[in-house]
Amino acid sequence: MSSPPDKDGTFFYVLQDALKIIFVDDDPILREFAVVNLTTEHATVATAADGEEALRVIEAFQPDIMLLDLEMPTLDGFEVLERLRASETWRRLPVIVVTGREDVGAVDRAFQAGATSFVVKPLNWRLLSYQIRYVQRAALSEAQLLAAGQDGGGDMVAQLTRQLERLALESSRFLTAALSQQPSLRPLAADFARIADEVLSPSPAEKAA
Repeated sequence: MSSPPDKDGTFFYVLQDALKIIFVDDDPILREFAVVNLTTEHATVATAADGEEALRVIEAFQPDIMLLDLEMPTLDGFEVLERLRASETWRRLPVIVVTGREDVGAVDRAFQAGATSFVVKPLNWRLLSYQIRYVQRAALSEAQLLAAGQDGGGDMVAQLTRQLERLALESSRFLTAALSQQPSLRPLAADFARIADEVLSPSPAEKAA
C-alpha cells in the first residue's frame, strides 16, 4: 500500500518551490502519510477521501497539482479526471495518478482521461517528491510558453521551449529508473523516453544548419 515515512529527512528538501498539493485517496493511512511526507516549509498538502470531496476541496484550496487514486467510492479517479478536463478553470491542472493497478490498460485509460503522469503503489515518497517537482515545473513552463506565444514573445518562446525539452529528457530518465521494478509498465516508460528523444532530436533543417 505504502512505504512508511523516511527517517533521514532528506526528501523534505526536494519540494523547495511554493506548492499546494491535493492528495486524493480513500485510504486514511495513505492520506496521513502523504501529509507527513510531502508537507515542507514550502509545500502545503490538502487531502480528500473520494472524488466528490476532491472536487469540493480544490475550489477552496486552489491546488497547483493533484495526486489522484483511480479506485475510490462515489466518484472514481477516471470520472474526476474527465470533470477536471471539462472545466475551464482546472483543465490544465497537473494530475499524477496514484494507482495500485499494474495493468497497462488502466494507465492508458487514465492518460486518455487527462492524467499528466502516474506512479504505482506502494509509494516511494522520495521518488514521488521528485516526480511532483518535475511535473509542476513542466506545467509552469508550459503555461509561460502559452502566455509568451499569445503575446508574441519570440525570444521567450525559444527559451521556454529549451526548458521544456530539458524537462522532457530528465523526466524520461526519472520514469525509466522509477519503473525499473514494474516490468508490466516498462513499455509505457519506454514510449515516454522515445517521445522525449523525438522532441529533442534536431529537425532536418537544424541538422543542415
